[in-house]
Amino acid sequence: MTNKKHYHVGDLSNQQPSITQYQPSKFAKARHPEPYRFEVNLSAEAGTKQKKTGVVSVNIPGFSPVKLYCDEQPPVGDDTAPPPLAFFAAGIGFCLMTHLTDILTARKIQVDSLKLEQRIVFRTNLGHMREHGYMTDGGCDVVETHVIIDSAESEEKIKDLLDEAENGCMAHYALRNPIPWSTRLIYNGNEVISRQGA
Repeated sequence: MTNKKHYHVGDLSNQQPSITQYQPSKFAKARHPEPYRFEVNLSAEAGTKQKKTGVVSVNIPGFSPVKLYCDEQPPVGDDTAPPPLAFFAAGIGFCLMTHLTDILTARKIQVDSLKLEQRIVFRTNLGHMREHGYMTDGGCDVVETHVIIDSAESEEKIKDLLDEAENGCMAHYALRNPIPWSTRLIYNGNEVISRQGA
């Protein structure tokens, strides 16, 4: 009998994210030709070692909040759940696949099989430079996506499918375009860092 390891990834939550620093928006239906605007809210909390839990929710009616679990590998973590970058990378790939399948269904494009392979190269000096006095630093060098489609449709139609899916994929948009961002640090109830960029 083999001892199979299973990650505890997540559970449905009966509570929304506990947000204290901003007011989550209510979803509002859009009127043509305005796009829908929706938000994803997350509240996360650190546990022992590198264990983290978070409740994430999409503000569109019908989406249930989900409690997610996150961890890192030994010795810093216990490898009980996927690491944060695994969720990030999977989210990018799954978001593009959602748009591909939505568009091919709406356009009645016949596809025999649809697969996605993705490589994201990250870099960090965590674990080998701090002991030499360096501050922790990290980055992302490349996101490489391979969409593999078998279909009797014309090559032009399948190319158009990918073009429309990439243009509609909000995760890919966030990677390819500078977007406004902000970070605040609330220390003992007082804001001590507030920075932003685009």
